[in-house]
Amino acid sequence: MAEEGESTTIQEKTTRRRIFVNHVDSYEGGVISKYLSSCIVNASIEEIEEEEDVESVKSDGMNTKEGTYEIVGTLKKQDGDKPDWVTEIFNFGDKKQMLEHMSECDIVIYDINEDQGQIDEATWAVSALHAELERFKTPKMFILLSTVMTWAKSKPLDPDDPEIPFTEDDYRRRKAHPNFKNHISAEKLVIKHGKTNKAKFVTYVVAAGLTYGAGENIFHDLFKTAWHGDTDSLQCFGNGMNILPTIHIKDLAGVLQNIADSRPKTRYLVAVDESQNTLEEIVKSISTNLGTGKVKHITKEEALLKKSLKQSDFDRLLVNLRMDGVYIKENMNIRWVAETGLMETIPQVIKEYKQTRGLLPMRACVLGPPASGKTSIVQALCKKYKLHHISIKDVINEAIETLEKSAARADSDENEDDDGKAQEDQELLETIMESKESNSGRIEDQYIIRFFRDKLHSMPCQNQGFILDGYPKTMEQARELFAVDDEEEQEENSKMPVYDKSIMPEVIISLNCTDEFLKDRVMNLPESVVAGTHNTEDGLQRRLQEFRVLNEEDTTVLNYFDELEFHPEHIDVAKEADPQNQNIVDQIEKIMGEPRNYGPTPEEVEVMERLKTEKRLKKELEEKEEIERKEAEEKAETIKRQTEWANRLEEVKRQEQELLETQSIPLRNYLMKHVMPTLTQGLIDCCRVRPDDAIDYLAEYLFRNNPQVD
Repeated sequence: MAEEGESTTIQEKTTRRRIFVNHVDSYEGGVISKYLSSCIVNASIEEIEEEEDVESVKSDGMNTKEGTYEIVGTLKKQDGDKPDWVTEIFNFGDKKQMLEHMSECDIVIYDINEDQGQIDEATWAVSALHAELERFKTPKMFILLSTVMTWAKSKPLDPDDPEIPFTEDDYRRRKAHPNFKNHISAEKLVIKHGKTNKAKFVTYVVAAGLTYGAGENIFHDLFKTAWHGDTDSLQCFGNGMNILPTIHIKDLAGVLQNIADSRPKTRYLVAVDESQNTLEEIVKSISTNLGTGKVKHITKEEALLKKSLKQSDFDRLLVNLRMDGVYIKENMNIRWVAETGLMETIPQVIKEYKQTRGLLPMRACVLGPPASGKTSIVQALCKKYKLHHISIKDVINEAIETLEKSAARADSDENEDDDGKAQEDQELLETIMESKESNSGRIEDQYIIRFFRDKLHSMPCQNQGFILDGYPKTMEQARELFAVDDEEEQEENSKMPVYDKSIMPEVIISLNCTDEFLKDRVMNLPESVVAGTHNTEDGLQRRLQEFRVLNEEDTTVLNYFDELEFHPEHIDVAKEADPQNQNIVDQIEKIMGEPRNYGPTPEEVEVMERLKTEKRLKKELEEKEEIERKEAEEKAETIKRQTEWANRLEEVKRQEQELLETQSIPLRNYLMKHVMPTLTQGLIDCCRVRPDDAIDYLAEYLFRNNPQVD
């Protein structure tokens, strides 16, 4: 019976197929383990049909289907939480116990591509498992996830034709980059241990290209810089003509799935996509689709000075390798996410990057009467959420300045490759200026709306988001501003209100207050603040009148948002006495929720920590001084009370003495009058007579001469 139970347990374990993955909380380990947890055992062996739900593999949620791989592993952050898709987490501290855990797994995957600090651990693991292979009751598999950097210094297959790519068949000729020699040593050890007893213990090495997707890793600095838009151009290291072998991280996970399912005969595999893109092409693609579209070349020495760039990433980005993963393309069933490479799928990769990182733009609009505090509130919110402040004045000035710069190139030699844009901008600028002169110095709404649409569709606003400051002012402006350009989409949805989802605010705030409140607020402002603005007495009155006319009950711009079911939040400004409107800002922050961006940079965190420490030390010093002050006061009070008590005690003693003396006067008078004369005479007689018993004699004398007896 015991043997039968034991065989049943073994069969269950075989059916479940447990996979060990190191660092399941890292970039590569996390994506790979999550992907494998959603894969049904042996699914890749069968031909993939088109009608199958491809998105199920790409899903970020847990897959609860029966027959999927069971994931166990280790954490990079020892105090981190266990990912939802992982069954159990092991601690590498005890090697003996760790070996027992790995022996219970059918497949062990060790990633040394992302963290070279795992090389020693991986070589120990494969050696320890190899030493125990005779005790294995079921076949075991060990997969080492390495890097194409072990090929970085390989000599061309044909010196006359350096464009011939390397394949798996050439792995014995590979030469590693100087900083990746430990990787190639680990690869050789893994291959060696897999030759002893292939029936019980088989090993594989996967040389992965530069991974991308799912939030990014090696290319993250490029994506982050382009997303922020802080620099005019995205930096490219060196001349940028080096070929980068790449692969999407989920496609790499698909390669590992196929190895786990099919146990291929080829022990060394190259995992790269079909692209042969240069670094410059990749940087240009990222900049175009996520940033300004401009690229700036910097030297390798300048690149090394960047704090955000690790040495290993620097080495990878400068590698020049043509690789071809022939085996995985011809013999594996992979649901390719980016078979043609990063450049061909850049929109999808950027979308995935934003979703994984939580970099979703926040769009808001703050409306209200003049002098209600819109601008100061929007400035505070933009600082908190790192959004772009969109005001009418700034948008017009920026647009006019851009048109002037472009128009200045219309007659220059630099305009040859401009496709006529400079000429068009010059004509538009002239038209706007003519319109401005004929409208008393005001620009028509059609041009302002055009400026706003261009600004809101710009990459920075699309990446981080924005807050509109007091615009649009009318329903007509709102309809024009948020209108959809695609006529077909408008016709298809003619029964429903159509709007441009990419620029429509998610949060609309309406600041409410009376004209009297606003007049009082402006009157209480310092003259230096009011000077040179529209908030003079006549200017404010005129602007308030215009605002009330445009915002009657049935014609207010808020009705436009209500029709689209973006219901405005109304806030009464008059209830807040704080001139900085901090309470209003706090209310709006609760409505908008948590920021959806990168948060503070390491430098900002350092400043925040320093300020926090300074504040804490200042508070502790104040508390210490307060305690010392109280102790000094208490000590002085104690001394004062003791002095008062001593003085009172002396006074009491004096008063008691006086009282005793006062109370003793009658007795003294009695003694002086009735006792002392007789006693004195008795003593005199006693001295004169000198009796034998002087006391008895004196007593007899006092008795005989007692005045009361007489």
